[in-house]
Amino acid sequence: MSQKILIIGGTSLVGSAFLHYAPKKSEIFVTEHDAPFTQSGITSQKIDLLKDKNKISEYIHKIKPTAVIHTVAFSSVDFCETNHELANLLHVEITKDITKTCNETNSKLVYFSTDAVFDGKKSQKYSESEDPNPLSFYGKTKLDAEKIVLTGNDRNVVLRTTVIYGHQKRSRFTQWVLENLKNNHAVTAFTDQYNTPTLVDDLSKAIVKILELDLSGLFHASGKTCVNRYEFALKLAGKFQLDKKLVSQTLTSEKNQTAPRPKNGCLDATKLENLIGMEFCDIDSGISFIHSKINR
Repeated sequence: MSQKILIIGGTSLVGSAFLHYAPKKSEIFVTEHDAPFTQSGITSQKIDLLKDKNKISEYIHKIKPTAVIHTVAFSSVDFCETNHELANLLHVEITKDITKTCNETNSKLVYFSTDAVFDGKKSQKYSESEDPNPLSFYGKTKLDAEKIVLTGNDRNVVLRTTVIYGHQKRSRFTQWVLENLKNNHAVTAFTDQYNTPTLVDDLSKAIVKILELDLSGLFHASGKTCVNRYEFALKLAGKFQLDKKLVSQTLTSEKNQTAPRPKNGCLDATKLENLIGMEFCDIDSGISFIHSKINR
């Protein structure tokens, strides 16, 4: 059966990558905001969620999608720490409106959350059964949104993920590291903030499987390797044959970050992997994949 899928945030890293994996028979709709959507054959609608939040509900009612993939959030944790009202509006209030509208149109909602719902005090990877305890306002708003989505409809899905990367320009950390190293500029990266970086292509394939199997509930969707940013940067330098000596270490305490970060944001995706019959890449496989794409 063909699906009608709406991606809120069609030009986002996740949104744009998903388009390459979406089932061929699907009818795809996307929203765009600051970046124009240029892919042909896909219907796009310009919507500023913050300035005209009624417009997204009207659009969902108009197209009545089978599934809605909600990728939009503030990318800066520090911005959210100093702009509570805006962060709460985008992450919580607008998600509440979208959830309500999806109920009315019988659309399955897939929502993206974050490792920032945890305090990072655990030494192992976090599973879905662990109690959240966000340190930042960003993490708090994402946790509030999770609860809204999951209680809004028992068909909905929340995917917690972390440090999404790929070969695309919107892959912020990898682009920042590679561009600097290619231009012989130094890169300073944290040794005391750990995550499980997630290849966006894996995430896209996982969403396809989730929709295909009609899964619901809370899942961790992230890569296999728990690394700090310094190790990640070194691995990028090594694979792309760039100067590792340009990569230096720093500690959280040495940088002026407004919002507190969990020291350990590593997520365990075993539950989801077992259900969809697919494994997320480890860091070396993921970097090899983006290397093959960038150097084609």
